[in-house]
Amino acid sequence: MPVLPRLTDSKSTADKVLIQQVQALERASTGARVATFIQGAAASWLCRHDSNQWLLLAWLAALGIFNIAAVSRTLYLRRQPLDASNALHRLRVSTALPTINGLLWAAGIWIMWVPDNLELQLLLILVIAGISQGSLQTLKAHLPALFRFFTPCVGSIVVMAFAYPGPHSLNIGVGTILYMAWCIGFGITAHREFLESTRKNFEFEELSISLQVQKDIAETAIQAKSRFLAAASHDLRQPIHAQGLFLDVLQRTTLSPAQHELVASAAAACSASAEMLNTLLDFSRIEAGVIKPQIRAFMVQPLLNKIEREFAQQADAKGLEYRSRESALAVHSDPALIELILRNLVSNAIRYTERGGLLVACRRRGSQVLLEVFDTGIGIEASQQRAVFREFHQLGNPERDRTKGLGLGLAIVEGLARTLGHALSLDSRRARGSVFRLTVPLATEAPAARLAPAEPRTAQPLRLRVLVVDDDESVRQSMQHLLRDWGCECHAVESIEAALSLSRRWVPEVVISDYQLRDQRTGVEVIEALRAAVGRGLPALLITGDTAPQRLREAVGSGLPLLHKPVSPSRLYRELVTVVPC
Repeated sequence: MPVLPRLTDSKSTADKVLIQQVQALERASTGARVATFIQGAAASWLCRHDSNQWLLLAWLAALGIFNIAAVSRTLYLRRQPLDASNALHRLRVSTALPTINGLLWAAGIWIMWVPDNLELQLLLILVIAGISQGSLQTLKAHLPALFRFFTPCVGSIVVMAFAYPGPHSLNIGVGTILYMAWCIGFGITAHREFLESTRKNFEFEELSISLQVQKDIAETAIQAKSRFLAAASHDLRQPIHAQGLFLDVLQRTTLSPAQHELVASAAAACSASAEMLNTLLDFSRIEAGVIKPQIRAFMVQPLLNKIEREFAQQADAKGLEYRSRESALAVHSDPALIELILRNLVSNAIRYTERGGLLVACRRRGSQVLLEVFDTGIGIEASQQRAVFREFHQLGNPERDRTKGLGLGLAIVEGLARTLGHALSLDSRRARGSVFRLTVPLATEAPAARLAPAEPRTAQPLRLRVLVVDDDESVRQSMQHLLRDWGCECHAVESIEAALSLSRRWVPEVVISDYQLRDQRTGVEVIEALRAAVGRGLPALLITGDTAPQRLREAVGSGLPLLHKPVSPSRLYRELVTVVPC
């Protein structure tokens, strides 16, 4: 796992600030030295006279040599690596150079000062004021460097004013002292602002790195979670799928009442496991973005009746009153997805209600229809009302009781509502209950009539040659038992090669293939190979136990009818009748 940088690592921050100080001093030195040398040359020319011209030439030569040496040294240092190990030495060099420069200017003022010439004195004061103002900006990164240049340079004016008394000496001396005090205060403030700005920049940089690392960790965790869920879901779906098919066949055999009761209990347990896996599948389908709404007009009441038939027994078992208001309204949406939303909301209401009951209502509001699920359950605090829509988030289930679900129901509801473009809202009060509202467009056209699909127990036997391709032996056996029980002639193989070999002597009328086979082969490849061998019109079904988003997108992208393990016998029967009309 990546290690997060510590924002409070003072040593690291101090080293970075030190390096920044050195860089600031070195960046400003070249241009500043050229400018001060030009100012020195101009002042020397104006202040020259017979008694000081040789001293001025010597001083100007010394100033030039110093500046050339200082610039050369700085340019050399800039080409060298700068890090915490050599930053302190570079800072000392950058501090020593302004000290020498300040002393040189102090000597220059002593040479150029003319006691009885106020104009030249004011000229020198202006030159020094300009140089000192520049130093406040170029040397503010390091106070010792600033003061070691500024003090001798400006202080020499005060010394000369009082060393050579004149009519204006007091004014010049006092004014210069006040100016020095202002400059010192300004320099300290500028230095503090520099340090504060530098530290904030580094803290922001470290915070950005920390946030990026945290984002990477979160993304890694999400990917790991998705891989784990996909792998665990796939491995669990195979035996549960086979178990469900075996139990369906067994229930149609001659059994004693006690055996029927045991088989029914086993089927109920298998159905509960399948329901939890299908919840994971619904969530994975939303994450993968493979849900494509089939929008049409439909009546709400048949859907409400279906959900009430499914959940009324659960409500009765907890002593809850289940009510559903009659409605003659039709809505414009995807009935399968609306059913899934309402099933999750009703299941959630029953799960978190201990007394009272729940109400499923449908009412019109303008051009919209409100589908509402009320309960008298534990309620949700305002601070938790957004969190409950997060995946695997559950209230009042620290022990992770499996009877309370996986914590995915409301995440699925929100994801489906977002996919459909329908508004979803929650009103709740702690210990008073909750109401979830889904806003759906009112249908403007008459709903088309839909025929109920036939069930395998009541429908005519199928007379089909069915080829099953699956690399799991238990799935192959269960599919063969079920299909033969429906009157089909069925063979089951585990690979593309075996399927092609069989098709040369026995031509199937329909193929049912698992999507993910061994050796990175897929059911799509099987179906394409068989169609090339026996005819392009060969009907086919894909079945998958994989819930990885990428796999789901690949399977859906094939354009073949896709079923998800565990597949109920009734669903498998309906799909077979659909792809191969009997």
